[in-house]
Amino acid sequence: MPFIRTAVAQDTSPEQRRAIVMGVHDALVDAIGMPTDELFNLVSDYAPGQFFCSRSFNGIARSERVVVVEITMRRGRSDAMKKDLYAGIAHNLEAAGVSRKDVFIFLHENDYSDWSVGNGLFAMALAQQRGSDFSA
Repeated sequence: MPFIRTAVAQDTSPEQRRAIVMGVHDALVDAIGMPTDELFNLVSDYAPGQFFCSRSFNGIARSERVVVVEITMRRGRSDAMKKDLYAGIAHNLEAAGVSRKDVFIFLHENDYSDWSVGNGLFAMALAQQRGSDFSA
């Protein structure tokens, strides 16, 4: 279950925020086979003067509207899957009105033992089973 934090410019419309969230989500589903019901994306915004970044790092000309996508997920995905994920996110966000040059993605990997995803339960114990609140 990836957990995503997305930072956008303060004046980003609610419609574009949703399109950005769904663009990231769809890329996760397509690139790493994430189940469609695993949507956990905390969106925050930044005002002018609250986010500083190089507008020319690595030869990429960024605007002042960089979208930062921070993904935390269980380790085990191949570099090829990650490469597809990053390309998918950039593609989907471009369709949401964000320049590919303004998409900044970074990934944190950890293990099941680093998660509790509900009911205060240790996720390692849930790795092989699903909750019973909803029928499958």
